[in-house]
Amino acid sequence: MHTLFKPMSQYNTRKHILSLHLNYNFDTTMTTTTTTPTCLLFFLLPLLITTIISPVATAGKGQWQLLQKNIGIVAMHMQLLHNDRLIIYDRTDFGLSNLSLPDGKCRNDPTETAVKIDCTAHSVEYNVLSNTFRPLFVQTDVWCSSGGVNSSGTLVQTGGFNDGDHTVRTFEPCNNCDWREIAGGLTARRWYATNQKLPDGRQIIIGGRKQFNYEFYPKNDISAVNLYSLPFLVQTNDPGAENNLYPFVFLNVDGHLFIFANNRAILFDYNKNLVVKTFPQVPGGEPRSYPSTGSSVLLPLKNLQSRTIEAEVLVCGGAPKGSYQRAEAKEFFGALNTCARIKITDPNPNWVVETMPEGRVMSDMVMLPNGDVLIINGAGSGTAGWELGREPVLNPVLYKTKNPSGSRFESQNPSNTPRMYHSTAVLVRDGRVIVGGSNPHIGYSFANVLFPTELSLEAFSPSYLEPGFANVRPRILSSILGSLKYGQKLKLKFQVKAMLDQNLVYATMLAPSFNTHSFSMNQRLLVLESNKVVKVEGTSFEIEVTVPGSPVHAPPGFYMFFVVHREIPSEGVWVHLV
Repeated sequence: MHTLFKPMSQYNTRKHILSLHLNYNFDTTMTTTTTTPTCLLFFLLPLLITTIISPVATAGKGQWQLLQKNIGIVAMHMQLLHNDRLIIYDRTDFGLSNLSLPDGKCRNDPTETAVKIDCTAHSVEYNVLSNTFRPLFVQTDVWCSSGGVNSSGTLVQTGGFNDGDHTVRTFEPCNNCDWREIAGGLTARRWYATNQKLPDGRQIIIGGRKQFNYEFYPKNDISAVNLYSLPFLVQTNDPGAENNLYPFVFLNVDGHLFIFANNRAILFDYNKNLVVKTFPQVPGGEPRSYPSTGSSVLLPLKNLQSRTIEAEVLVCGGAPKGSYQRAEAKEFFGALNTCARIKITDPNPNWVVETMPEGRVMSDMVMLPNGDVLIINGAGSGTAGWELGREPVLNPVLYKTKNPSGSRFESQNPSNTPRMYHSTAVLVRDGRVIVGGSNPHIGYSFANVLFPTELSLEAFSPSYLEPGFANVRPRILSSILGSLKYGQKLKLKFQVKAMLDQNLVYATMLAPSFNTHSFSMNQRLLVLESNKVVKVEGTSFEIEVTVPGSPVHAPPGFYMFFVVHREIPSEGVWVHLV
């Protein structure tokens, strides 16, 4: 899928002059606890200490903040855990990273395709609360892998490349933990696959390069048939480009799976290995999944106590047919500027097409606590793959789900950092979106290339975090949150300093997602049923909410719990749905 590229020293873009971040300053407010590299003289960028830069964006369109100039690795994969740590990892066959392993540790891997004895890290744990990070040890190659958090809060990471393609790795959210690896944990080779958590707590792992099938983890019975054919992945496979990798998968409210690949989608009963419904093709027929690489979200689920819950899927961006082949020939087609939205619970569903402010490929879609969607990162032309993207799109776009069609998109303030191939974005509990990654090169390249390897982390703060909204922003006071039962009624105490609009208060639960290659696996926002708000005393109020009643609607596990007032969310608190 990937091709080499002859480096260029400059490029043109329609809208932006890019900062390549090769000249750093050392204004600091905090230091890390990482180990200084000792064997990386050939890199142009040293491992730098923490830098926090004051926001400079215009009010009303969000603000950017540089968190770390250099975490030592590219943030190709990212998952938030319930201890407010981000597990970030790259791939082991990039060669040496810019971060040493601690205590003289080294990977000794005779099957490695790059450096067989490697004393550098290819994974880090980033502490969101302290803005520090530490190196982690991963043995086998995690390149273009998949994953998700299980019901107990442990990250289950599946597949990869070379010696890692059949491997399962786990990471527990505890102090000083590290990766554990289970060789042969997968039945088939999983590279560019997608994971979806199921109501029983298992994960289904779908597709991957030349894998037109699915399997489950953990296995119920090691002696049972553990690999199941999925002809839909054959039908959506484009020769030469594939365009069915990292399929978009969502658990529907009826317990079936919505699976989107290329330009088509099905509703799938994984228990019976049966296609329940075939959805219409997206208008225009252009591909949206890897390497044409659009993105997708399941929109907020509401009315969870009703027998007629509606579920909608939104798919945005991508690249026209033939983009991958033409980009290899150095001809870069403009990215798709459309989103398609479909109500998958309708008896006769149809796609409704909307137009974004500009075309985007390789962008990420992050669900915000108030139900809006942030579209961030990516390029204006080309496709995913080595050196195959052009024209970085630096402005995020807010998609306001509650607005009528035609008035849903709102451009936000731009970053100065191109986030191209191998970028990530994840929402954290305080409402910010942490953004990292970008490396369209086979190795780490910091000079004489269009888009230098990017080792930084930055945060985008949506406008709801601006100081002007502080008085209307709720603050959760209840200490009874923690372990929640299905269908439980919960009296929730919160504070709002300004005059409260009782009709504009609600609570949401958001499942933290596994983000890689422009898709956030297991991202799910639930709007809880609630009764009228009552005043307790002073600026304190109470609202009774009902926890989702079924694991089909909300698979067991950890969620971020928010109170929203006038579309301004509180800081989240972690809850465990069991």
